[in-house]
Amino acid sequence: MPIIEEMTEDEPTGGGASSEGTSGSDRSNDTSTTGGPSGSSSTSQRHGTQAVCDHITAHKIDTALWLSRMFTVMCCIFFIIPIFGPSFTSSAYQRALICNGLTSALRLHQRLPRFQLNREFFGRMLLEDSCHYILYSLLFINSYPITLVLTPVLLYALLHACGYTKLLLNLHGETSLQFLRRLIDKLTTNQQQLFRFIALNEIIIMPCLIVMIFIGKCSLLLPFVYYRFLSLRYSSRRNPYCRVMFYEMRVVSENYSRQANCPGFLRSFITRGIAFLEKLAPPTQPSQS
Repeated sequence: MPIIEEMTEDEPTGGGASSEGTSGSDRSNDTSTTGGPSGSSSTSQRHGTQAVCDHITAHKIDTALWLSRMFTVMCCIFFIIPIFGPSFTSSAYQRALICNGLTSALRLHQRLPRFQLNREFFGRMLLEDSCHYILYSLLFINSYPITLVLTPVLLYALLHACGYTKLLLNLHGETSLQFLRRLIDKLTTNQQQLFRFIALNEIIIMPCLIVMIFIGKCSLLLPFVYYRFLSLRYSSRRNPYCRVMFYEMRVVSENYSRQANCPGFLRSFITRGIAFLEKLAPPTQPSQS
């Protein structure tokens, strides 16, 4: 299955579509800065607090991303569990989206370090998943608080933070904090299901926004702009899960409409709905592995 952009070239986690490029790059950077075979050998044998500090010093951007994601997770938890009152809950919602946008902007800078004021650069920028989540944060930062909006933010930040945390634990010692290691491994084992859940959550937000228009909780323009975000996720080169979930939902709907006990009006509604969504679906590009 294609590699997911958000989980590539960030922090290392194990398994499947979430294998990340930074784990390899971090190790290669550690090796390249030692100055030779003897330096590489001494670095590989170093463990403990000093090794962690050296790694943090040598990889400041990755550490900043890790800290920002940990802060994002905390803000999401404080919004979901309002233990500090309604005013703090509202600010936690905005802080989570702001931090998610800043993290995505830093990731986008890593992907496209040289800014160019031309159409080709902006076209390549829109293909990056990090750019999609900058748009996502801007869409909802001033909107009515929606718990579903923070679900992708929370889960992606948690997955990335766990990957970098495991890297630091490995540097500290192979047997350090075994309980935390087991929790991270458990999360890594269920990454595929989490990615599918995130994609499904992003799809469900669209009808929720339409309903919120009629109850006065959402701007009339927001669903149209969110459709643009959803189309970018659908045509993502690195993240196939949005397309996968749309396909599986279509298969389930078509199978149900073919059953004998399906009412005629519902069968017609499903058929027309699928045809309408096919017209809205953007063209897809070949996925990157």
